[in-house]
Amino acid sequence: MTEISSLGEFKLIEQLTKQVELKNPSSVKGVGDDAAVVDFNGKQVLLTTDLLLEGIHFDLMYVPLKHLGYKAAVINFSDIYAMNGKPTQLLVSIGVSSRFSVEQIEEIYSGIYLACEKYGVDLVGGDTSASMTGLTLSLTCIGEADKDKIVYRSGARPNDLICVSGNLGAAYMGLQLLERENTIYKTQKDPDFQPDFAGKEYILERQLKPEARKDIIELFAKKGLQPTSMMDISDGLSSELMHICKESGVGCRIYEDKIPIDYQTALMAEEFNMNLVTAALNGGEDYELLFTLPLEWHDKIKELENIREIGYITALDMGAALVTRDGQEITLKAQGWTAFEK
Repeated sequence: MTEISSLGEFKLIEQLTKQVELKNPSSVKGVGDDAAVVDFNGKQVLLTTDLLLEGIHFDLMYVPLKHLGYKAAVINFSDIYAMNGKPTQLLVSIGVSSRFSVEQIEEIYSGIYLACEKYGVDLVGGDTSASMTGLTLSLTCIGEADKDKIVYRSGARPNDLICVSGNLGAAYMGLQLLERENTIYKTQKDPDFQPDFAGKEYILERQLKPEARKDIIELFAKKGLQPTSMMDISDGLSSELMHICKESGVGCRIYEDKIPIDYQTALMAEEFNMNLVTAALNGGEDYELLFTLPLEWHDKIKELENIREIGYITALDMGAALVTRDGQEITLKAQGWTAFEK
């Protein structure tokens, strides 16, 4: 028998879906991107889903229920934006054990409602069930986009510019901070313990209450800009770049000194004695957009707020690498979050 951990999340998905054959004319794009694409009488519809399990994806020792609901919704919206689309409807299914009260479940939904209101998405249905193992959330988001505006992972070409929105590594360092303070609390067993969060609000918010980059998609439309490939950064920059390279049949070069990192992220990494670039490459949960643009946009990128050029696409035979500050090339590996590690 093959252990799941020997494959990892991405290889398992490939194993389970390798025999999938799309037979309906309305099925435009299936497994392999941030969202599926279906066509209903010329209207392109985007579909994505996320499953969140207590003890795997979140720890209620330090994750507020309202924040959990908000984040669960937003990360689905992010997948739709990653296709250059607009999220429009949301389905929410929830499994709860008997230890949860009605008021606690309402708190989760208050976060979901807040996210829907902010992003203009309608909650249109879902399901509820009892659970023997704690809390489970499964959300499905429906979105829309013009046929000629949808951006896949497979469109990157040699000499395209590699860009990211915002900054990277903050959510991961926020998680490290929460885990540390939780460990201290459990060790001391002091009911009056107060976690040390002063001056670290930004990285905590990036972990507990991330935002989808609706503003970047609106900027694209305003500037008449359409990426050649795109996805959101949920598993880490390195993993996502490898996805784009694989789906597009290309290689890449990114530069260490061009990766955008926030000051609080840098301070936290220093406090933990962690490699800052490793956190940015492999931390994940940033929900920033990673995308490629034609070379002619090089001079215009500087005019685009919250967007940073970090490298370029190469021919496939050049592989994927990070160029360090001293000019060394390090092969990129998909070392982001993996669901089935022991």
